Amino acid sequence: MKVIYHRYLYIKLGKKFEIEKNWHERFNIFITQVLGQKKLLKDRKSGIMHVLIFYGFIILQFGALDIIVKGLGIERLPLPGYHVFGFIQEVTVLLIFLAVGYAAYRRYAEKLPRLKRGKKPSVVIYFIFSLMLTVLFTLAFERVLHEATFSWYAPITSLIAAPFTGMNAIVATSFFYTFWWAHLLILLAFLVYVPQSKHFHILVAPLNLLLKRTEPIGRLRKLDLEDEEAESFGVGKIEDFTQHQMLDFYACVECGRCTNSCPASNTGKVLSPMHLIVKLRDHLTEKGAAITSKTPWVPSFAFESSDSHIVQHSAAQKKPVYWGNEQITSILPTMSIQETMWKTCEKNITEIELVGDVITEDEIWACTTCRNCEDQCPVGNEHVDKIIDLRRHLLLMEGRVPHEGQRAMQNIERQGNPWGINRKDRSKWTEWIDGVPVPTVKDNPDFEILYFVGSMGSYDNRSLKVSRSFARLLNEAGVNFAILGNEEKNSGDTPRRMGNELLFQQLCMENIETFQKYGVQKIVTACPHTFNTLKNEYPDFGLEGVEVYHHTELLSELVKEGRLTPKYQVNERITYHDSCYLGRYNNIYEQPRDILRSIKGLILLEMERNRDNGMCCGAGGGMMWMEETAGKRVNLARTEQALQLNPTVISSACPFCLTMLEDGTKATETDELVKAKDIAEILEQAVFEDLYNEGLSKKEA
Repeated sequence: MKVIYHRYLYIKLGKKFEIEKNWHERFNIFITQVLGQKKLLKDRKSGIMHVLIFYGFIILQFGALDIIVKGLGIERLPLPGYHVFGFIQEVTVLLIFLAVGYAAYRRYAEKLPRLKRGKKPSVVIYFIFSLMLTVLFTLAFERVLHEATFSWYAPITSLIAAPFTGMNAIVATSFFYTFWWAHLLILLAFLVYVPQSKHFHILVAPLNLLLKRTEPIGRLRKLDLEDEEAESFGVGKIEDFTQHQMLDFYACVECGRCTNSCPASNTGKVLSPMHLIVKLRDHLTEKGAAITSKTPWVPSFAFESSDSHIVQHSAAQKKPVYWGNEQITSILPTMSIQETMWKTCEKNITEIELVGDVITEDEIWACTTCRNCEDQCPVGNEHVDKIIDLRRHLLLMEGRVPHEGQRAMQNIERQGNPWGINRKDRSKWTEWIDGVPVPTVKDNPDFEILYFVGSMGSYDNRSLKVSRSFARLLNEAGVNFAILGNEEKNSGDTPRRMGNELLFQQLCMENIETFQKYGVQKIVTACPHTFNTLKNEYPDFGLEGVEVYHHTELLSELVKEGRLTPKYQVNERITYHDSCYLGRYNNIYEQPRDILRSIKGLILLEMERNRDNGMCCGAGGGMMWMEETAGKRVNLARTEQALQLNPTVISSACPFCLTMLEDGTKATETDELVKAKDIAEILEQAVFEDLYNEGLSKKEA
């Protein structure tokens, strides 16, 4: 209890947070994630292994009490159906043996890259194995002592006891108490060890899941930039994190699932979500111990030293090299670097900088904010908001941001788009689509739905084709729509994900004012980043009563209602890439696929990593505007995954993804054979005869 209390004091150093009162929803999460082990079962093999250990230990708590009272001279626990319980207990011990054996196999024989190896990861395996062994031998020698015959209610201990039948009672008693004491001491040692190791998650993870945020997934915390009492914004020291964020640190089980799915880790960048959390946990423990004067270790001589840890690496380690052509992705370079650069130092803990000494800027800027790490985490940890908070401090307080990112934000601030193109040219794209009317809100004041085109759809040459296709489909379906034209501004997603909360809030308030000016009730956009920001984050700033749709949602409904009829064949092998901000952030997986399934002649192929485990294209979190200088390019890895299916088209529903995938086909020199297309472009081809005939002409040629 002392160790747990000390860690509680460390967490208390963080900023207070408010708990939403929707306990019904929280209990549902608790039941599915803790009792149902839903996230763990995403990896079926390790999930089943963990379920056996989890529920096995719950059952064996009664067995442990039974063994303890027997050693104290009491016959047994007064449990109903005691013999049946004894049978269940022995079967449970056997299953836990198998589960622990498989855990050891995965870690040391199969050598899964995401799992750490060494002394500390092995301790719990020894503990559990020893506990199970002493359970069986204690019960076996109890049978010898009482001269019990073979029983099918106790098949395993009966077999163990058989060779010792007829043993002298004194000797049998000695063996019984030897194993009884061994079991008791191992159990007590395990209880002391658990809160001082990663297995503290046994206590913290259920609490973390119960307190998990239930607001829209991935919504960033609003900063009160007008707070005159605020000394800083973002996170510049460990105490700047909220207490709930700190709870994440101790909930981490170091299973590596987050790192295994992270696009940065998979392509040789220094960022590893697991190590990010572990380093923050270590730093909180060390600094918390110094501030509170409460040791984190009991007994201190048996656990960690009092030394502080910082990142120490060579210049070569900062930028992991690409590992060759054997695999499309690999986390081995990242794991290797992280395991070697977290070292003890003689620096006073108060002199250690959070950014630089604990978390490097390379790690902070490698994140694509795809949230695959969070979606895979079985204990509900949230990595992305912590990285954004670190970015906020770097940008708002210290003005430190990669040059390309700074230039993109300056262009957004000055001209409303990342390229710095004249803001008056935002609606110029409508002049280039002859025969397709695209009215502005002034031309069509009675519009039903506002088409928020976004910066990519307004300025990017490739995305302009998607805007044209979507506008043509809207007209064909008879949708009463309009655009803001030159009054539209950047949604602010890029500045916010890069940490520029000031610019985001400025853009957000200006856009909301414009929406209110024209009485906007419904919005549709082809950009998932814009869609997520308008739908899930603008309400924090006053956008109310406005329905926001992604263009695949609207197109899917129009097809189902018969307002759009894909009557022409599209004879292509198509694989669909899930946009992170459409899928993991907003759970839109089926609507784009429904559109593709409605098209004749089309063969839909699924990549190995699809839907909620789809790999990021590499453009999120502002990375669209920054150069990747380490490892392999994320978009190249994702394109190679798609090319494994031999498609003729790689489809997407995001202008960022479309650009990255098209660049990927060019980098792999497959752009002549494989095209990258938006869902709207493919549907347009199936709906309109001119594009169908154009497709036939190309095939004949």
